[in-house]
Amino acid sequence: MSAPRRPSDPSGLERYYVLTGGRSGPGGSASSLDVATLVVSRSDPVPGMQHEHEEIIRRCREPLSVAELGAHLGLPFNILAVLLSDLLDGGRVEARDPIPAHDADRGPDLALLEEVLSGLERL
Repeated sequence: MSAPRRPSDPSGLERYYVLTGGRSGPGGSASSLDVATLVVSRSDPVPGMQHEHEEIIRRCREPLSVAELGAHLGLPFNILAVLLSDLLDGGRVEARDPIPAHDADRGPDLALLEEVLSGLERL
């Protein structure tokens, strides 16, 4: 007696394997991606492009963080990083690192933070 066959789950691990061509992590220019990294399109989608690549390019016409992009597409970070690696290497998107607070010319604007806090307290 053989073991029962498990039905194929298109939203599971098999799907991720197919999306990434079996790659488990990004390489090259995408190895430094962070969830706060901003991604912006540098070109339009081309016919025959993988659907997920097209979606990334469409959604990133305006800068979008990797975390936001992953939430919109419903993809885990490592899978999205592999897809972004393809697009970065092809020059179709650009990754912009956020400016760390210690590298900025000044710290956070305290007046603005106080206004935000005051507005939240009024809610």
